Amino acid sequence: MAINWFKYSAPTTFYGLAGKLIPWFAISAAILFAIGLYIGFVVAPMDAQQGEFYRIIFIHVPASMMSMFLYMIMAGYAALGLIFNTRLSAMMASAIAPTGALFALISLWTGALWGKPMWGAWWMWDARMTSELILLFLYLGFIALHASIDDPRRADRAAALLAIIGSVNVPIIYFSVKWWNTLHQGATIKFSGTSMHVAMQQAMFTMLLACWLYAIAVVLTRVRSIILERERNTTWITELPEMKR
Repeated sequence: MAINWFKYSAPTTFYGLAGKLIPWFAISAAILFAIGLYIGFVVAPMDAQQGEFYRIIFIHVPASMMSMFLYMIMAGYAALGLIFNTRLSAMMASAIAPTGALFALISLWTGALWGKPMWGAWWMWDARMTSELILLFLYLGFIALHASIDDPRRADRAAALLAIIGSVNVPIIYFSVKWWNTLHQGATIKFSGTSMHVAMQQAMFTMLLACWLYAIAVVLTRVRSIILERERNTTWITELPEMKR
């Protein structure tokens, strides 16, 4: 049976769908986080060069990847909202920003924890680290700009422009290791093959999938709150069971 996905492109229908999906994504994320952390910190062997310190990659790498992917998704939703004037797209962009900022912060924090024993310093003005810091500022700038404008539609348009312009920074983060002579190591996950132990690969991909599911669950929860806030004066909102309690 074909599903009419356009049916869920409006806040009125998407609100209910999101509510049904959140528990599935949240529970799946929790299970995969437990499995990924167990494999990464218990099953996976010690690295020959970095010893036990390398295990931070099972948090650092997924968080770094998610911070970049979520920004591009946020910018994509912002662009859709700006071009087609769709309410839900702008709401999704606003809902993604805090989660993306969280992953960027985790990436920088775990990178510092990893860098101290490896490089002897908490922070180096490495090209990738610096561009990741800029990414965090872009997320925070998006959130601050949106919050500073009272009119939601004007706030959506202004924040969308910032998100679209800031998307230039994402390929800079990804290719910085190739473009400049940096301290940061190259890509950990490669489609052409990797020398990582199979348990390390399992932990990495499990944690990455867990982060994706977590992000979806949190974003759906947040976008429902945004819908309630923006649509609070509409009839369909006042008729929701949770609003009648």
